[in-house]
Amino acid sequence: MYYLKTIEEKIRIPANLLGSDLEDAVLKILRDKFERRGFRDTGLVLSINDTDVTGEGVILPGDNGVYYIVKFDALCFVPYVNEVHNAVVKEIVDFGAFASIGPLQGLLHVSQIGSEKFFYDKKSKVLSSTGQKRSVKKDDELVLKISTVSIKSNPQDTKIGLTMRPLGLGKVEWLVKEEKKKDAKPSKKKDKEEPEEKTADTGKAKEKKEKKA
Repeated sequence: MYYLKTIEEKIRIPANLLGSDLEDAVLKILRDKFERRGFRDTGLVLSINDTDVTGEGVILPGDNGVYYIVKFDALCFVPYVNEVHNAVVKEIVDFGAFASIGPLQGLLHVSQIGSEKFFYDKKSKVLSSTGQKRSVKKDDELVLKISTVSIKSNPQDTKIGLTMRPLGLGKVEWLVKEEKKKDAKPSKKKDKEEPEEKTADTGKAKEKKEKKA
């Protein structure tokens, strides 16, 4: 999920940037340090905005840079375990499918597609089941859940595990078909209740006749 977080950080302005505008220098340093990087608590930082330098700069002996305390807003993407996402399949491999989760990709292992067994077709590059003859291919839309998350500094090293095994998840096409089947089924509950009411009324009628007699 996407979050806008306010972060406070101490940064060093090197000597070669001291002659430029302070706000511009701070923004450049923060973007180089945070943007397109992953952090355990912050998630993947997508952009830095609204910087605010608080207090005066501090100079340390033997250091030609100046240190400032800065507050800034960071737009972050933080994937949490058990979050449900709409995803699109980006690549099919022999052991599963890689699907987009926001700006990142996660792995939907072949064992997590559903209760059936899915197999990889090398020629068509499709994951297919033998039972209900379902398939997952590139560009398919899925509703899935995050099962594991391991955030790394380099987004390419970040690992996200995905699953579609729980009820209510799966390929959008499958879910739509299941809903149509449910809507098409007639309600049997009402049919059962009506005879019971007639029986009860018949019983009451018999009781009245016996009293009159």
